[in-house]
Amino acid sequence: MELPGSSLQKACRLLVVFCALHLSAVLFYYLRGNTVGHDWSPEPPPRIQTFARRESGTLYPGNISKPVADCPDPSPLLLGPLHVEFSQVVNLKNVEKENPELREGGHHTPKDCKALQKVAIIIPFRNRDEHLKYWLLYLHPILQRQQLDYGIYVINQGGEETFNRAKLLNVGFTEALKEYDYDCFVFSDVDLIPMDDRNIYKCYDQPRHLSVSMDKFGFRLPYNQYFGGVSALS
Repeated sequence: MELPGSSLQKACRLLVVFCALHLSAVLFYYLRGNTVGHDWSPEPPPRIQTFARRESGTLYPGNISKPVADCPDPSPLLLGPLHVEFSQVVNLKNVEKENPELREGGHHTPKDCKALQKVAIIIPFRNRDEHLKYWLLYLHPILQRQQLDYGIYVINQGGEETFNRAKLLNVGFTEALKEYDYDCFVFSDVDLIPMDDRNIYKCYDQPRHLSVSMDKFGFRLPYNQYFGGVSALS
């Protein structure tokens, strides 16, 4: 037979033991957490490359957080008079190797500044492969030194019908705008190469004739109204 109050005493002792165990556990985890916390440092976030989207939907590497200044006018990369010759054999693979910054389709954008104009160069073409090789060999470096955001469009006419230059230029204009928001269009024959890179392939307030002095015409216009060869329009 239990004495009066013995059950209450046992309950009190159990409660005291439980509280002591609970307090010990809390103190243990608190001290352990402080020790670990001094050695912990958050991992750096993963490096993410940013991309800017062209109007055409094509992605190209960009830096959104660091604005790029406009390219100077005139470009400091220009050389002036050039030596142009057609005795060497031109290989398109070599042209590609010598212009490593070209993107697929003959596009180029300056990497150190923002081009002042977006230029589509449209070439009406038929059976002039050798002329085209020389054109690409010389014009790609020239256009890059002029710091243009440019794309080249060679519009080929097949068959044996009369060559329709005007129609090919219209097709090139339409197709170029499907790819990019160009604000300048240069229409060029495939056999014309500038002899001075200061002849900038860009647009002005009015349409500009860029080939006013050609060797095949004795470095003068065949007639005053002549606007063929190379011309720029916005």
